[in-house]
Amino acid sequence: MLDGLRAGLSEIIGDSSRVLTAPAVLDRLSHDFYWYSPILRPRLAAKVADAAVLPAAVEEVLAVLRFAGKHGVPVTVRGAGTGNYGQCVPLEGGILLDLSLMDKIEEITSGGVAVCQPGLRLGTLEAEARRRDWELRMYPSTLVKASVGGFLAGGSGGIGSVAHGGLRDFDNVRAIEIVTMEEEPRVVLHEGAAVQEILHAWGTNGVLTRIWFPLAPAVDWIQVLAAFDTYEHGFSFAESIATESVWQKRLVTVFEWPIPSFFTPIKQLTRAGKCLALFMIAKEQRSALCAAASAAGGEVTFSGPYDGPRTQPLLSDYTWNHTTLWAMKADSAYTYLQCGFSPTDCREQFRLLRARYGQDILFHIEFMKNGDGVVIPGAIPIVRFTSEDRLNDLIAYCRSIGVFVANPHVNYLEDGGRFREDNSQLRAKLRYDPRGLLNPGKMISFHKEAVSL
Repeated sequence: MLDGLRAGLSEIIGDSSRVLTAPAVLDRLSHDFYWYSPILRPRLAAKVADAAVLPAAVEEVLAVLRFAGKHGVPVTVRGAGTGNYGQCVPLEGGILLDLSLMDKIEEITSGGVAVCQPGLRLGTLEAEARRRDWELRMYPSTLVKASVGGFLAGGSGGIGSVAHGGLRDFDNVRAIEIVTMEEEPRVVLHEGAAVQEILHAWGTNGVLTRIWFPLAPAVDWIQVLAAFDTYEHGFSFAESIATESVWQKRLVTVFEWPIPSFFTPIKQLTRAGKCLALFMIAKEQRSALCAAASAAGGEVTFSGPYDGPRTQPLLSDYTWNHTTLWAMKADSAYTYLQCGFSPTDCREQFRLLRARYGQDILFHIEFMKNGDGVVIPGAIPIVRFTSEDRLNDLIAYCRSIGVFVANPHVNYLEDGGRFREDNSQLRAKLRYDPRGLLNPGKMISFHKEAVSL
């Protein structure tokens, strides 16, 4: 079977060097950062594709999906492999479709829309956009490595979301083209609200091949760190910056101690025992922010420019889920959750969690704007893992006190993130992949025998 699979893919691609079957290569391409989760680590480690193929054009994607459909072979799409849920891990073997060669910027329009291919690295797009006086509206902490397509398929927000919301919000994805896994695959354009069918669906209901990604006017940003004696003081100050419209910001993050102690490359910028707040603020507001931090009892330990993805130090390397990575480097018992706290009741939620779990949960807040335009304390708390039962108890308790949880310790969409309550992603799966060959096992509400909802 494997020989036939490789021969068939080589024939339709016309280049055997872009069909990969070496075990070590397949093992690398078949995995992402699922090992952040102690639950997913043993469950996904042995999963591997039978072959990987690197298409260079949409016509080749169509050909691969036509071949896979004819022979009933599963197809799992890979971007840059920076996801954390095992999105690109092929549960049933088959073909791994690596889109890294489809990495072109086709156009940046005069109105600030990047038309690009899915394998384009976000860091490359940010650098090119800033050369033209534009910038990304938002990006994950994996900016340098992550792909645009992978971000849309598996992400939800990031640096910039405090001003621009998430990928689902405020027309932040203008349009996308996908290739379907129907009996005869086709290219389908989704515009406006229709993009919601495909966003954050892990490639289970279509393969992204072209993206219209709106940008924002470029801003000269300044990075600022401030240390506060307590988490309460640091959180309150960060909250004021995040929620007051006078501040032009790209990032507002706050970490309780000992999280800052994990950031060894910038250890000299932290203060022992103190909460740390991190900001990206407009250059002209630097003096005002530093003065406000000092007036609130904080100590500004660093301020310096952001010049693009290669800035050193790049403080976003310590935010969002990069924080989890630094924690795991310090102590392998740490893992994480992805939460949304109430903008009005968060302090009581913090108190309840601390009373029940003590230092087994450490607060790491990422402020972001929701779809209603309200800035909320999103969170990627650091959690000490002791057992699966205790982790599940923590998740259940969070939900019982009104804390939203996107569970990063499952490998399916419905509990693992932004599965839509209106079932539009499932309906798209039924239309575009009725045989269930795209990333099978990741959308558990899908059943091949279903024909409609």
